[in-house]
Amino acid sequence: QVQLVESGGGLVQAGGSLRLSCASSGRTFSSYAMGWFRQAPGKEREFVAAITRSGGSTYYADSVKGRFTISRDNAKNTVYLQMNSLKPEDTAVYYCAAGTIAQAMGVMALVNYWGQGTQVTVSS
Repeated sequence: QVQLVESGGGLVQAGGSLRLSCASSGRTFSSYAMGWFRQAPGKEREFVAAITRSGGSTYYADSVKGRFTISRDNAKNTVYLQMNSLKPEDTAVYYCAAGTIAQAMGVMALVNYWGQGTQVTVSS
């Protein structure tokens, strides 16, 4: 069993930055690819970014490419999402996920575990 706990969300002005963290319990963190998803009010949950088990490859949704950076520290069982140049349309609940990447599609296609989510609000 893997438990994921996000932190770092909050309120920020457009153009600002936030860094989300997701800490994992258990000894199997490095066995999973890790990812971030988000869900805005009235919308479906969508893929944001993913990173392979070793951290050697990363994948991003087109809407965040060049602005967001995903990274992981397997020694600390933690994955991060650095978000720069934030826009109001980035406002959402952000969820950490552990699962499997479909590399041909460039997304996390299978999620085994979800975090509880952290709110990110970007004001204009």
